[in-house]
Amino acid sequence: MIHFDNSYARLPEGFFTRTAPTPVRDPKLVALNLPLAERLGLDAAWLQSPDGLQVLAGNAVAEGSEPIAQAYAGHQFGGFSPQLGDGRAVLLGEVIAPDGARFDIQLKGAGPTPFSRRGDGRAWLGPVLREYLVSEFMAAFGVPTTRALAAVTTGEQVIRETLLPGAVLTRIAASHIRVGTFEFYAARGDRERLRLLTEHVIARHYPEASGTADLLQRVVEAQAYTISCWMGLGFIHGVMNTDNMSVSGETIDYGPCAFMDGYRPDKVFSSIDAYGRYAWNEQPNIAVWNLAQLASCLVPLMGDSDEAVAEATRIVHSFPEIYQREWLARFAAKLGISKPRTEDRALIEKLLSLMAQEQVDFTRTFAGLSDGKARDEFIDRDAFDHWAAEWQARIAGLPDATEIMARANPRRIPRNHRIEQAIALARDEGDYSLFHLLDAALRQPLSDRAPWDALAQPPQPEEIVQRTFCGT
Repeated sequence: MIHFDNSYARLPEGFFTRTAPTPVRDPKLVALNLPLAERLGLDAAWLQSPDGLQVLAGNAVAEGSEPIAQAYAGHQFGGFSPQLGDGRAVLLGEVIAPDGARFDIQLKGAGPTPFSRRGDGRAWLGPVLREYLVSEFMAAFGVPTTRALAAVTTGEQVIRETLLPGAVLTRIAASHIRVGTFEFYAARGDRERLRLLTEHVIARHYPEASGTADLLQRVVEAQAYTISCWMGLGFIHGVMNTDNMSVSGETIDYGPCAFMDGYRPDKVFSSIDAYGRYAWNEQPNIAVWNLAQLASCLVPLMGDSDEAVAEATRIVHSFPEIYQREWLARFAAKLGISKPRTEDRALIEKLLSLMAQEQVDFTRTFAGLSDGKARDEFIDRDAFDHWAAEWQARIAGLPDATEIMARANPRRIPRNHRIEQAIALARDEGDYSLFHLLDAALRQPLSDRAPWDALAQPPQPEEIVQRTFCGT
């Protein structure tokens, strides 16, 4: 069984609507994350039982669960939508892990809610498998992220451009509270609910925070760390709307996300990002923009005065310095440097410039630094050798450089073409073998095990994925 607590559902009316999942016809378990179930203190045997399957599919509500759809607003590609909310997700409740940490359990693709805006509230299989693989890779590499507990097929089809198999993802998060949650109440001038939400977030995520301004500072720091992690992996979120930015600092809502193969700083994958707003190199800037929206919501609780505005502005403007410090630490580690100096930034940027000129593979280049194979990624090897001589001089005498690089540079990432292959096999043939192989390999991103070598290879020209699509 799952033993639920429901602190968010105990907030007053207006934070959510009480909404049960919509049952599906013929649920089947595709994947269950046993290590995560153990981390949460859940009964894995029960989750795999017929009763557990019914709960994971949304066909039954477990005892103690109080299903809700959360309300939030959001800036989407810069334009404000005053009411969004969980249109295809139902929060079953919260569990308290053995170590005392609290986590949401949410079903994505659980059917329509009052926030569905004429949508069917369902998810098709592809985005469910994508989010499962990518979020679990991120967790394995230590990136703050939501997690995937289970994937279930529904035995039903959903209508998109064509008929597609339906699925439900059981998502785990420290919470699903977003910048857009604050915007929902700020847009309505509801200071009392803003206050209650702020107190809830402080109690749940930042109990050491001394007040509203300190909460904002801690969210800034959490986001700076997370975005630096994305950049170090060549990860592009794709839809950094304020409703997709968690105040806990977790990566949330893996829609048209992707990892770069060939390095291009302005790379965009999202099919709906026509102007490159959420390109790889724009992600830190967008984080600041989103945090400014959060600050605007919190100012009324900070005194609603010129002093409060100045303080909120100062906190948001602290992001670049914090982020640059995190960026330098992350990229220096990728070069084997554990205690970077200011001048190491130039060394890192020289390498990135060389990589951009030839659009060499981001992951393989950095992974190849520790075993001498990075040079093979370049056509202009003289240019690389010139840089490498400077780099070798910098790490000379650092006895742990190779070990630091090995920990900082994954051998494999969720390659876009491999994910698409796994989705196609599952969709067209009901074959999940590649999905399970990828899941096992991506949980050990630093391993160089030979059976997984093919999964680390960049795509052939005909396999390159240029666009990814929102997970609707």
